[in-house]
Amino acid sequence: MPSTGWLIWQVALRCRTALDRALAPLGLTNAQYGLLAALCELSRSGAPPSQRQLADFAGLEPMYVSKLARTLEQTGLIERQDDPDDTRAVRLTLTGSGADLVAAAREKVVALDERILAPFGGRSSDDTAHLHGRLLTLLHHLDQEKPS
Repeated sequence: MPSTGWLIWQVALRCRTALDRALAPLGLTNAQYGLLAALCELSRSGAPPSQRQLADFAGLEPMYVSKLARTLEQTGLIERQDDPDDTRAVRLTLTGSGADLVAAAREKVVALDERILAPFGGRSSDDTAHLHGRLLTLLHHLDQEKPS
């Protein structure tokens, strides 16, 4: 019998591949979409987040976020601005075209979720809600296990 970790890894690999395929017509990778969606969510609180705040929120390495942000800036989807209060920090803002692209990509992501979660009754089913809760519990547990 395969280990739980191996099964989670296999599901994640297949989901990432499916997401890359779904987003390719929009010119996005799953990593770029993840960063844009996280930036969109963080920006709702008001002030543009720093790259570090976005990295922490998205669970990504700061250097990886910096690399992705540079690429997204070159394509006109985000703007990077020096933080006037912290010379080491860079603040990120979605452009209008970035916000439009996130919205279009979100539609594809929701449709993909619906297809992936069909065996559980779709995105709104009780089985999916239970799975979602269990995965959040596991993520929280793993976050607590991180070495200091």
